[in-house]
Amino acid sequence: EIKKRAAKKQRTLVTTLTIRMAEDLTDYLTEQGLKVAYLHHQIDTLERPEILRDLRSGIYDVVVGINLLREGLDLPEVSLVAILDADKESFLRSESALIQVMGRAARHIEGKVIMYADTISSSMKKAISETERRRKIQIEYNKKHHIIPSSIKKAVAAVFAPAPPISEVPILDTKKIPPDEIKRIIKDLTNQMNLAAQNLEFEKAALLRDQIKKLKQLDSKREI
Repeated sequence: EIKKRAAKKQRTLVTTLTIRMAEDLTDYLTEQGLKVAYLHHQIDTLERPEILRDLRSGIYDVVVGINLLREGLDLPEVSLVAILDADKESFLRSESALIQVMGRAARHIEGKVIMYADTISSSMKKAISETERRRKIQIEYNKKHHIIPSSIKKAVAAVFAPAPPISEVPILDTKKIPPDEIKRIIKDLTNQMNLAAQNLEFEKAALLRDQIKKLKQLDSKREI
């Protein structure tokens, strides 16, 4: 499917849930002869807009990433969005997150979204339903005003507005944390995680979630 899009000079976004999957998929697509960029949280804030600009200009056929929400993406050349593990309920697979990711293909006349899943989750059902509702409204509006849909065409700007940087998530050394401080730190990290999720900083929220999980495991062992 990605090759079909590339042959028509269209672009693709692929979103995964794990770094390992993103890396493996990037390697696989590269082996298939596609021009691929991997967009991850370790890439410099100023480099991310450059990668997206290169996607628009055709230097890349596809961008693979974990969190493709926070970029404020305006990529009219993208006609295909592939969402892996779409049924795994999480920050990045919530109803609102799915709707936003699906919307990345909405600006192209041949826009298509493929969700890969074992089952249809509640978030998927709601996202699909909401997307269909918006689509019907748009179709009715177009008919009423005699509008023929077409892809948006915009010049590739020399500079993308840089996305706000992800706040650094400190790496905790659990061996050095005083036992009586664990619960307080868990509470602080939980507040940070919730705030990050509200701000659509899903990568940061996921990192904080992982740290909270480790601390809870440590705390449970201490109480045994």
